[in-house]
Amino acid sequence: MDFFIHTFEAVTWQNLVMMGVGGLLIYLAVKKEFEPNLLLPMGFGTILVNLPLSSAIDQIAGGKLIEGALSMFFKIGIATEIMPLLILIAVGAMCDFTPLLANPKMFLFGLTAQMGIFLTMGLALFFGYDIYEAASIGIIGAADGPTSIYVSTRFAPNLLGPISVAAYTYMALVPLIQPPVILALTTKNERRMKMPYADRPVSRRMLILFPILITILGGIVAPASVSLLGFVMFGNLLRVSGVTDRLSNAAQNELANIVTILLGFAIAATMTDEKFVNVNTLVIIAMGLVAFVLDTAGGVLTAKLLNLFLPKDKRINPMIGAAGISAFPMSARTIQRLGQKADPSNHLLMHAVGANVAGQIGSVLAGGALLAYLG
Repeated sequence: MDFFIHTFEAVTWQNLVMMGVGGLLIYLAVKKEFEPNLLLPMGFGTILVNLPLSSAIDQIAGGKLIEGALSMFFKIGIATEIMPLLILIAVGAMCDFTPLLANPKMFLFGLTAQMGIFLTMGLALFFGYDIYEAASIGIIGAADGPTSIYVSTRFAPNLLGPISVAAYTYMALVPLIQPPVILALTTKNERRMKMPYADRPVSRRMLILFPILITILGGIVAPASVSLLGFVMFGNLLRVSGVTDRLSNAAQNELANIVTILLGFAIAATMTDEKFVNVNTLVIIAMGLVAFVLDTAGGVLTAKLLNLFLPKDKRINPMIGAAGISAFPMSARTIQRLGQKADPSNHLLMHAVGANVAGQIGSVLAGGALLAYLG
C-alpha cells in the first residue's frame, strides 16, 4: 500500500500535462490522420515516459542506474544517428525523380524554398538562442523529419523533443499551412495559369546516374551532407537500378515500418516533463510554423521573380514554387488542389511533384550545409 501511495505522490502536474500531450498526438494520428505512423508511437511513448517512476526511461534506484527501454532506443538509434539515416534510405526508395529530370528547372524551387530554414535561424539568434540551437530550430523548415532529427541530434539534443514534434506535425499540416500563404501572395489569374506538361522520356541510364552524380556533387560542395544525401540517393538507386526490386520494396515497406516505430518511441524518450513543459518549447514550436510559412513564401516569390524574365508562354504558375519544400507528396497535392479550385481544367500535379522531390534534395543539402559550416 505504501508503494502505491509513494507512486501516486510522485505524480506532478507537469506529468499530467505531458500525458495530455501524448493523448493529443494519438488523437491527431487516429482521428485526423496526421502523420499517424510516427505520431501514434510518439504519443504513446510520451505517456510511457511520463508515468511516475516509469521503467521506460532511465531511473536511479538504490544508487544504481536502471536503464529504461526507450532511453536505450534513444542511445542506440538517435544518439548514434542510425535511425534517421535508415529512414532516409526508405525515403529515397519512395522518391521518383522522373518529373524533376523531365523538367530540371523545378530544381530551383527545391533550393529557394529552403530559405525559411535560414531566416528562422536568424530569428532564433535574435531571441537569444546560440548558433547551434538556432540551426536546430531553423532546420524544422526543411519539412524533412529525418534531417531535422539528424541535425538536432548533432547540435542541440536537448531540443530534440519539441523540434521533432514540430517538424512532423507541420509536415502533416501542410494542406492547412500552405494555402493561406499562397492565396495571400498570388492573384486568382496567377493561380489559374496553366502549364501544359510534356511527358519527356527519361532514360534508365539517366535515372541510375542521377543519384550517383548528385551524391558526388553534394559531397564536394558540402562534405558533411554525404551521410544524409548519400543514404537518400542509395535508396533511390535501389529503386531505379532495375535489379534490386526486392531490396527496394523492403526499404519502402519493412525497413520504413520497423524504423518508424522505433524512431517514434526513441524520440518520446526526450519528451519528459522537465524537458518539455516550459515556455521554450512553445517558442520553438511557434518558430517552426514561421519556418514553414517562410519556405512557402520563398518558393512562391521565386517563381514570381523568375516570371519577370521568362517569355509569356514559358511562365510558371507561382504556386509551383511552394511545392519546393520537402513535404512529399502533401505539398504537390495541395498545389494541384488549389490549381483546380481556381480552374477545374488546370492540372499542375506533375510540375508540383518535380518541385516537391527537388525539395527532398534541397532539404538534405541545407542540413548538410549547416553541419559543414557549423560543425
